[in-house]
Amino acid sequence: MNVAVAGDMSFYSLVAGASLPVQLVMLILVIVSLFSWWYIFIKVATLKRAERDAEEFEKTFWMGGDLNKLYEGIASNHRKPQGMASIFEAGFKEFVRHRQQARMEISDVMEGARRAMRAAYNREMDDLDAHLPFLASVGSVSPYVGLFGTVWGIMNAFRGLSNVAQATLTQVAPGIAEALVATAIGLFAAIPAVIAYNRFASSVDRLSVRYESFMEEFTNILQRKS
Repeated sequence: MNVAVAGDMSFYSLVAGASLPVQLVMLILVIVSLFSWWYIFIKVATLKRAERDAEEFEKTFWMGGDLNKLYEGIASNHRKPQGMASIFEAGFKEFVRHRQQARMEISDVMEGARRAMRAAYNREMDDLDAHLPFLASVGSVSPYVGLFGTVWGIMNAFRGLSNVAQATLTQVAPGIAEALVATAIGLFAAIPAVIAYNRFASSVDRLSVRYESFMEEFTNILQRKS
């Protein structure tokens, strides 16, 4: 008897024995969890590459070489510039283009370079922020979706006992356990998403500060060159 009960309380039996709405909730949560893990792996690779590129570009930039050669090296590269390299390319290209125009005030030249760098910065931040709203949504909504499945399953469990003269723990436990699996899956989807979102958001904020600091320093350099 105990062996049969233990077999009935296995994870597979609980999922298979749940009602259709609860199974649909579980399926949605599993799919969402798979997508969130996929995005987590993508963001880990993206942020590591962005930090590595920032380190390499800053090292090259502050070596004090010719800015024209640095720009030509970035422009001739088959790989699209990213991060600080993209901001540098946009600002220096606009700076050179405006300086070649006769009768243009230095303030207008610098303003054009700043706008170009700001536009490149916004594009880079959009790329870094990609998928973060999805992870935030999964982390905040998944527990409630799982709770919905749990409430639905418990209602079905008690509805099934309405015609029973005397309800016992043995009769109630399987239905409640089936329902609680939905909450467990919801937490399984939410917890990694919340942890990943907080870590990624912190990394993006640090990169944002580095990009903005570089823009300010590069603006001062261009102003001295002008």
